This record gives sequence, structure tokens and C-alpha cells, in this order.
Amino acid sequence: MSLPRQILDTLEHVRRRVSDPVEKILIERLEREIHAHSCPRSIGIIMDGNRRWASLHGEKPWFGHRFGKDKVREFLEWCKRFKIQGLVLYAFSAENFSRPRSEINEIMKLMKQGFDELATDPLISREGIRVRVIGRKKLLPEKVQQSIRTVEDISRDNDAYDLTFAIAYGGRDDIVDACRAIAAKVRSGKLEPSAIDEETVSNHLYAAIDDPDLIIRTSGEQRLSNFLPWQSVYSELHFTSTFWPAFRYIDFLRALRAYQRRDRRIGR
Repeated sequence: MSLPRQILDTLEHVRRRVSDPVEKILIERLEREIHAHSCPRSIGIIMDGNRRWASLHGEKPWFGHRFGKDKVREFLEWCKRFKIQGLVLYAFSAENFSRPRSEINEIMKLMKQGFDELATDPLISREGIRVRVIGRKKLLPEKVQQSIRTVEDISRDNDAYDLTFAIAYGGRDDIVDACRAIAAKVRSGKLEPSAIDEETVSNHLYAAIDDPDLIIRTSGEQRLSNFLPWQSVYSELHFTSTFWPAFRYIDFLRALRAYQRRDRRIGR
């Protein structure tokens, strides 16, 4: 039997009061360690666990999605702190369309709200952040597509940081659509089959993004779930049991430290 939300909130408040002094010391130590080594240039994150976090609080799924949306802005600030220049967020997979219609409708409302907020966020222009969305965007409601177009247009010329959202996205779809585009060029005589190489495929994916050095998945699941299969072949993977809405700065630092402790030979 799950505890009432008021009791859960009280227990969380007590836990934080006890752990805050210790956590502050741990954070300072982790920051020193991380700044002394190279950080990943690009990170991918599978933002999982919104619904389970909401259920833990006795709420409907979109309660978790709302908190998950707000976590994105916070996570972006953390990445900037360590000059991580590329961030790819797995926000909504192609398979997620099989969820209940009521939940999808709420998610779409939150998406529109989130992109509208980004379009007016001074951080985007001040820090030179380019915002893009990869996936089969035509499957999204027109209002969401319009909000996406607006923020992409506003940030198109920014080149300091890349913020990419994978929405209505499937990694296999990405590769299939790239193959179709390449096949069309071969059929029209614009491309010789012998000229097709890795770069050709990469250039025909939904967008040219840096291969993530590190992929983080929250909620305890240990799989990529169709996220960037082409781009993730040499990515370091970090799995945490923390649900996305509850993901903390110290969890982020632990992921960076785990990455720095890997021996990245990449075949060499």
C-alpha cells in the first residue's frame, strides 16, 4: 500500500534536512575531482520515470511529466557549468504514441508550453544555444510543430551550445528514413553506391549531432530503448535508479565522475 502524498512529502523534507550538510561536502569534493579531468563534450539522456514518480506521490502521470519538463531547464544549467556543448534529450519516443490518449494530450500540452518558454528564455540567446528537434515531427499536433519551428528559427544561428530534443523519435526510424533518402539519390543518379560510407549515412539522419560521449538513463532501466543507435556505438553508459523528476545535481556529478573513470580507448 502506498503512503499518502503528505506523508511522503514530510519524509522527503526530513531526509533533505538530515542529508543536506553531508551532500554539500560531497558535492564540493565531486566538483573538484571533475574539474581536474576532461568532461564529455556531448551527453544524451533518457529521461525515464516520470509516471512512476507521479504514482509514488499518488498523482496522475502528467504530474510527473510536468516536473520532468521543469527538470530540463535545471539540467541545461548543470551542463553549462561544465561546458558540455551538446545535449540530446529523449523526450518522447515513437512507441510512446501507444499510451492512453488522455496522457498523450497532456504531454503535448506540456511540450508546447516548454518550447514556448524556451523561445522567450533569455538564456537561449545570451548563451548561444541552438535548439533543435529530431524525430517524425509531422506526427505531432500542428500547434506543437509551430512552437518547435518558432524556437528553432529563433536559435538557428546560435553556435555555442546544442540542445536537441528527440520527440516522436525512434532510432531505427532514423536509420530507415536515411536509407530511403540515400536510395532515392542513387536511383536518380545523384549518388554512386560505391560512394556510400559512414559519413553519407550520418549526413542523412534527422540532424547532424555530435555522437554523445555519455548517455545517462534514469529510473533503473538498463537499455537504450531505440535511442540514437547509430550515434551511440562508442558512448559510455550510466544508469541510475533515480526517477527523472527527482534527478539531482549530485546524481549528475556522479555520472560525470563515472564517465571520467572509464578507459576510453575506442578500439585503439
